[in-house]
Amino acid sequence: MQEIGLGPFVGDSFELPYEVHGQDFCNLVGVVPGTDPSKTPVLIGAHYDSVIAAPCADDNAAAVAIALGAAARLIATPAARTVVIAIFDAEEPPHYQNASMGSIRFYEDQRAGQAISAAVIMDLVGHDVPVPDPEVSLFIPTLPKFLFVTGAESHPALVSIVQDAAGRVADLPTIAALNSYVGDVSDHHVFRLNDVPYLFLSCGRWEHYHMPSDTPDRLNYGKMARILEYLVHVVRAMCDRELDRAMPADTVGLEIKLIEAAIGPLRMPLFRKVVGLEKFETREDLDQFAAALMSAGL
Repeated sequence: MQEIGLGPFVGDSFELPYEVHGQDFCNLVGVVPGTDPSKTPVLIGAHYDSVIAAPCADDNAAAVAIALGAAARLIATPAARTVVIAIFDAEEPPHYQNASMGSIRFYEDQRAGQAISAAVIMDLVGHDVPVPDPEVSLFIPTLPKFLFVTGAESHPALVSIVQDAAGRVADLPTIAALNSYVGDVSDHHVFRLNDVPYLFLSCGRWEHYHMPSDTPDRLNYGKMARILEYLVHVVRAMCDRELDRAMPADTVGLEIKLIEAAIGPLRMPLFRKVVGLEKFETREDLDQFAAALMSAGL
């Protein structure tokens, strides 16, 4: 953080230590000053703890690297708002959604009264999405390249932000989905509960999830670079908007457009046949699509 030019979020250190039940933890938080310091900041977050004593490159060093890469870009060309770079401790079990979870402690105790305009959280963003069933690869050959985004439903402005960013980054098919399909699986949990507009970026789980085999050689660095580009576009757009409180948004149109773009018009008829859809127009159709992917192992 110091080497790339971040400033401490509070005081003179990036370290924000805390203690829960006699155990010591530490969040690492820095800031990229924006051109208008009077505006509430946008937050980029990722956790740095691992569930086992192993490299855990995808879970979650890849997201930490992308967050720091975005910080370097924003330092070179500042956004309209200050951007907080929060590298959280204690996201993994047994701390997940408990009092010791780093993102919860940051939001509840360490913000020093600072509001957050919007948050982008990343987890498991370094790998190719696995193809769980050969039949799936027939109608979604681009599946390994997918990036999944939830949370656009937390503010109407995020609908256009997500769609615009997807159109700006080549070779990164982006799928928007309701957070309710998968639940609060990472540090966006506390921001959603507190009505902060948020996005959660992930490539989902894979065979190396929480395994010693989650090593740096298995990451897709080209895909990570594209996710970095996507993240910077999203954050700059967030900084240009007023997003200070969550508001429900209808994302049906966004979700359908991005799925159709990711699969391609020539494969859509086959896609509908495999999933058992006569049409692809409504929330019910999207529910069926999500159920089909999850039943296939995603």
